[in-house]
Amino acid sequence: MNVYSYEDINIGMQESFSALLTKDYIDAFRKYTGDINPLHNDDEFAKSKGYEGKVVFGMLTASFYSTLAGVYLPGQNSLIHSVEVKFLKPVRLGLGGAPIELLIAGTVIEKDDRFKLLTIKASIAIAKTKEKVSKAIIKAGVI
Repeated sequence: MNVYSYEDINIGMQESFSALLTKDYIDAFRKYTGDINPLHNDDEFAKSKGYEGKVVFGMLTASFYSTLAGVYLPGQNSLIHSVEVKFLKPVRLGLGGAPIELLIAGTVIEKDDRFKLLTIKASIAIAKTKEKVSKAIIKAGVI
């Protein structure tokens, strides 16, 4: 876990990490949120809507933006004020439900010294193809 102070952080600073998204993550997300939408739970339903099969919960993948801010940039001293996410492409597990590796990255694009507030441009991509599946603007204070 990074322990950056506000003064340690500069515009252009970057951090990234990878996460392995598994069926267990999806099952836990369903259990804890109660989201039983068949798009995420039924291959045939998802196929009838034009997808190749069931789609991973978008908010599950977006939850890694919290990890980016809370562990990596700025890390332990982070307090997220907002996250604006745009979903670019649905995420699916690999063949037979095989895990899929995601790359999560962020770059500081603005600092507000009055409030010790960072603006971080972030994205999540499929590791194997480097194809972005979402992008976000994170506003995080450094406490």
